[in-house]
Amino acid sequence: MEIKIDQIPKYVRMTVMALQMSNFEAYLVGGCVRDLLLDRTPHDWDITTSATPEQIIALFPHTFYENNYGTVGVVLDITIDENKQNEIASDELSGKENKYSNIVEVTPFRGEGEYSDSRHPDEVFWVQDVKEDLARRDFTCNAVALDIKDMSFIDPYNGIKDIENKLLKCVRNANDRFAEDALRMMRLVRFSAQLDFVIEPVTHESVKNNAYKLKEIAIERIQDEFKKLLMTQSPMRGLIVAHEMGILKYFLTELENGIGISQNQAHSFDVWEHNLRTLQHAADKGWDINLRLSALFHDISKPETRRYSEEKKDYTFYGHDVVGGRVTRVIMERMKFPKDQIEKVSLMVRWHMFFSDTEQITLSAVRRLITNVGKDNIWDLVNLRICDRVGTGRPKEEPYRLRKYESMIEQALVDPISLKQMKIDGKRIMIVTQETPGPRIGYILHALFEEVLDDPERNMNEYLESRALHMKSLPLDELKALAEKGKDLMEEKNQAQVASIRKSFHVK
Repeated sequence: MEIKIDQIPKYVRMTVMALQMSNFEAYLVGGCVRDLLLDRTPHDWDITTSATPEQIIALFPHTFYENNYGTVGVVLDITIDENKQNEIASDELSGKENKYSNIVEVTPFRGEGEYSDSRHPDEVFWVQDVKEDLARRDFTCNAVALDIKDMSFIDPYNGIKDIENKLLKCVRNANDRFAEDALRMMRLVRFSAQLDFVIEPVTHESVKNNAYKLKEIAIERIQDEFKKLLMTQSPMRGLIVAHEMGILKYFLTELENGIGISQNQAHSFDVWEHNLRTLQHAADKGWDINLRLSALFHDISKPETRRYSEEKKDYTFYGHDVVGGRVTRVIMERMKFPKDQIEKVSLMVRWHMFFSDTEQITLSAVRRLITNVGKDNIWDLVNLRICDRVGTGRPKEEPYRLRKYESMIEQALVDPISLKQMKIDGKRIMIVTQETPGPRIGYILHALFEEVLDDPERNMNEYLESRALHMKSLPLDELKALAEKGKDLMEEKNQAQVASIRKSFHVK
C-alpha cells in the first residue's frame, strides 16, 4: 500500500512542514492516514506533533483552541486571503458553522490517565515520543503515523497489515480500550459498516463482555454515533453486527423486537430484516438521514400489532402505522433528537401506508394526504414507499401503480387552470359595468378568460376592465358563445396539463 505526496492537499503539507522546519516532529495520523491507504479521500486532516499547544499557536497566525486535549485548529490555505482565514478561525472559536474544509487539527503527542467516567481521561499530559501517542488510540487502523518528509510510516501495532486484511482490532488490550470509553464499541460497529472491515475475534468477544457499559454513556453521544452509522454505505450490516455483539439492545431494543416476527405473504423477510433492508435501500439511493430513520422505523410496531386472521388465513398488522408513529416519537425523544427531526420522522412513519389501488383512489384523497404530511414531505414519503417495496424483496422500485400515484400527487400539487388565476372577478365586473347579478356576469368572466388563455399578457386589470365594459354591450347569445369557448379552452388546457404529467411518469 502506497501513498503519494500529491494525495495530500498543499495546505496540509504546509502545516506539517512549518512544524518540522521549526524543529518539531510532526506526522499525519489517524483516520486520514487510514483513508489514504485505502485510496479514499479523507474528510478530516489530523497532525500529531512534539510541539505544545502554545508552540503550535505561536507558529501560525490563524488558529483556534478551546479544549482540554491540546488540539489546535490551524487555518492555513493559500487559496484564500488573510482576512478570510482569520474569519474562519473566529467562527470556529464562536461555534459558528463554516463551509470551508481547510482546517487542520494539530495535537501534541499525548498521554492519558485513567478514565474514571468511562468517557474522558482524568489527566492529559504531553509526551515526546509519537509511539506513546499511538498507544492511546482505539484501533490499529487508526494508530499509524505518516512522515511526509520521506513518506515513511510509524506503525507499532501493525495497523497497515490490518488495513490490508480489512481487519478491525483494538490497540493493545481491547477490554482496557472499551473500559476507557464504551462509545468505542459503537465506533467499532460504524467503522465495520463504513470501511467494509471485519472485526477481529478477540475484539468481537470483548465487545460482548463490555456491552453493558454503554448504559454509562450519555445518550447524546450514542445518538451522534448512531446517525453516523446510518449515514454509512452499509447501515444494515452495521446494525446486524451491533445486534450480534449485544450492544443494539442498549439503545434501540424496539428494533430487535422484530426478530423472528414473520409477516404476511407479501413479504419475503421477517420484520427485523425487512426494516433493515428498507433502510439499506435508502442508503443505496444516497438519501438523507431523515429518510433513513423513517425507513428503519417504518414498521417498528408490527410486532405488537400482529394478529392472525382466520378469514384471510394470514397475519394482519392493522394500525401499525399509527402506533409506529407514536413509538418512533418515543424512541427519538429518548435519544434526544432535535424536535424538528422527531416531528418529520414520526410523521413519515405515521403515513407510510398511504399507498392504495390507483383505480379507486381519488384526487381529493391524494390532496388530503398532501395536507396531512405537507408539500415539503410528500416526495420523501413516496421515496419511503419505494424503499418499503424493495425491502419486501421485490426488485422493481416503481411499478405502474406507484408511478400512477406519483402522477396524481404531481397533478394535485399543480394548480389547475381556473378563473382564480384571473386578475378580475365577478364582483369587480359588476362594479366596472354597473351590471346586476345574473348570467351576464359569468359569461363576461369566462369570455375574458378565453382571451387570457390565448394571450397571458392580457391578464392585466386595466385591459380586463376595459374589455368587460365592451362586452357589456354585446347581445346575450354572442356573449354566451364567447363564454362557452372560454370554458372549452380551459378544459382543453387542463386535460393537456394532466396528459403531460402522466406522460412524464409513463402512465395513462
